[in-house]
Amino acid sequence: MNASAYTPSRPLRSRHVALRHISMHLSEWGAPPGDADAPLLVLLHGWMDVGASFQFVADAFSDGFARSRRMVAPDWRGFGLTRQSGPVDHYTIADCLGDLDALLTLLAPDGAPVDLAGHSLGGHIAMLYAGARPQRVRRVVNLEGFGLPAAAPGQAPARMAQWLDELARLHQGQAGLKPYANAAAVAERLRQNNPRLPADKALWLAGHWAQPDGQGLWRVLGDPAHKVISPYLFRLEETLAAYRAITAPVLAAHALDEKGRDSLGLLWRGQYTLAEYLERMRSVPDCRIEAVQGAGHMLHHDQPQAVARLMESFL
Repeated sequence: MNASAYTPSRPLRSRHVALRHISMHLSEWGAPPGDADAPLLVLLHGWMDVGASFQFVADAFSDGFARSRRMVAPDWRGFGLTRQSGPVDHYTIADCLGDLDALLTLLAPDGAPVDLAGHSLGGHIAMLYAGARPQRVRRVVNLEGFGLPAAAPGQAPARMAQWLDELARLHQGQAGLKPYANAAAVAERLRQNNPRLPADKALWLAGHWAQPDGQGLWRVLGDPAHKVISPYLFRLEETLAAYRAITAPVLAAHALDEKGRDSLGLLWRGQYTLAEYLERMRSVPDCRIEAVQGAGHMLHHDQPQAVARLMESFL
């Protein structure tokens, strides 16, 4: 790849905070951490991603919005530069909910409601958290946080067996993540995942998505244990109960590609549809639905200006 890395117009600030036996890494933009008058916007990344993934949206915000906000994007445990006290062999949504609650206690100790925006896994977590802690959330932006297809109780034994098998493979060293020769190779992998991602942005992201090890190989900053399936089924009724408990207004944005296709349909191939997801959103008392055109699942990379405009007007 013959490209120079993207140059952010609002370079991120990096720091760590201690909570729940981890050192959580934060990427920050906008007003400084000590500005208690600036409203807090917490940006939650998706699976196998990092907080720095929101750089392009942060750059696309207007100057007035960016200057007036504290924007904070944590790396979930097991991702990015967040450090844990010891190794683990699987992760749960409960880990993320607990970490988010502890983070908000640190960042907004007065209990003031904050704005949450999340992509994919991060969007799903933002919705669950807003249902569990409605008094802590002012507004929610859900960027393709679809959740999962509904599961039936009869699937539980097979799911538990699959979890045990995947745990065994992990401990046998059969579940590692592929290393890359250099940053350019990492960037090329990112563009294979998302062909819409420009080369310069891919190269910039590569430096946050992976790092060189002692042998010079570039390693993805994601714990292989995140690839171990959850032993617990996705419980739709419990999720809808959380949605019904949300008191904050919600903006739910999904992507449509150049042919009008949605990423949910392309990913699940009929097992879970956009229509089903939109029906779930009807459980949210105050929900605005928006489509982002010309984008795939990584809509905050594909159309950062459009996403920033939606977020800014809503927040």
